[in-house]
Amino acid sequence: MAKDGNLKVICPGCGGELVVDRETGEVLLHKEAVQPLAGGKDFDSLLAGLDDDKARAEERFERERAAMKDRDRLLEEKFREAMKRASEEPDDEPPKRPWDFD
Repeated sequence: MAKDGNLKVICPGCGGELVVDRETGEVLLHKEAVQPLAGGKDFDSLLAGLDDDKARAEERFERERAAMKDRDRLLEEKFREAMKRASEEPDDEPPKRPWDFD
């Protein structure tokens, strides 16, 4: 019990400290519990995890860069095929206008 007649309670959900008014039952103050750093891991394990994350990011970047190079080659190939097809099959008819569909 606090000096002024209020109740101090430890919250079972979060482990924080609650100060409750004795007469009204209202929560006057809620202090969150201090959580240990990243689930209780020490600095060295966090640093090792950071190195692993960096290696995974570099690997992902290299995969995407290779895919973009290949993508450029594929798009260029598709464009050449479309140009070749367009030159072999000339379009003699002009495109239809919207009022031609009526």
